[in-house]
Amino acid sequence: MTDLLEVRDLRKNFGALAVTDGVDMRVAEGELHAVIGPNGAGKTTLIAQLSGQLAPDSGRVIYAGRDITRADMAARVEAGLARSFQITALLPGMTVLENVALAVQARSGSSFRFWRDAGSEEITNAQARMALDEVGLADRAGALASALSHGEQRQLELAVALATKPRLLLLDEPLAGTGGAEAERLIALMQRLKKRLTLVLIEHDMDAVFQLADRISVLVYGRIVASGPPAAVRADPAVRAAYLGEEEGA
Repeated sequence: MTDLLEVRDLRKNFGALAVTDGVDMRVAEGELHAVIGPNGAGKTTLIAQLSGQLAPDSGRVIYAGRDITRADMAARVEAGLARSFQITALLPGMTVLENVALAVQARSGSSFRFWRDAGSEEITNAQARMALDEVGLADRAGALASALSHGEQRQLELAVALATKPRLLLLDEPLAGTGGAEAERLIALMQRLKKRLTLVLIEHDMDAVFQLADRISVLVYGRIVASGPPAAVRADPAVRAAYLGEEEGA
């Protein structure tokens, strides 16, 4: 498969602490590539650099054959790279539909206006409803975002990301704070999304990771210590010693 994303010797320091320490990683088009590791391994910092939220100190980020290392978040979204956040970043006082419609408008380069062409608004809302339908929130379109359950807010966050029409979607702990039926719905949603998108997933739920991932990279103290198919990563002695064995013995 062709690589859609390539990370070359990426480095990020905070003072004397090397949080991203020479990361090399390839993500093939059409795969779900999970990044796992213990707390403090630098996973969210890595995702922040891939999304453009945080600039690396050195190294390169290549997306679809183009060097985007210095591109900002807006340029990356326009190119088809979107991120959902570890902590939901929604507008609680607006409706579910309005939250997604804002993302549709941002993708088209326009700003949200209360007075605008009715035909344009209809098209925007139709596209927003499609994203809501994909994540299973079509029947909640008129509800305030603040009225949603935690799991529904995660679904809405995904709808907002999908409304930008991404080719590559970065997911930062989408299952955080969920459980039971909510987690099952989100896992089923990711199963559906991986059929048409390339996904990079950070997640602490190892059952979900090994259920979903085509490939897994293990990040420990800012470095990738192993990368490969789930079965190979699970069996790697260094991975078990650094992470999985610790989790399984907990």
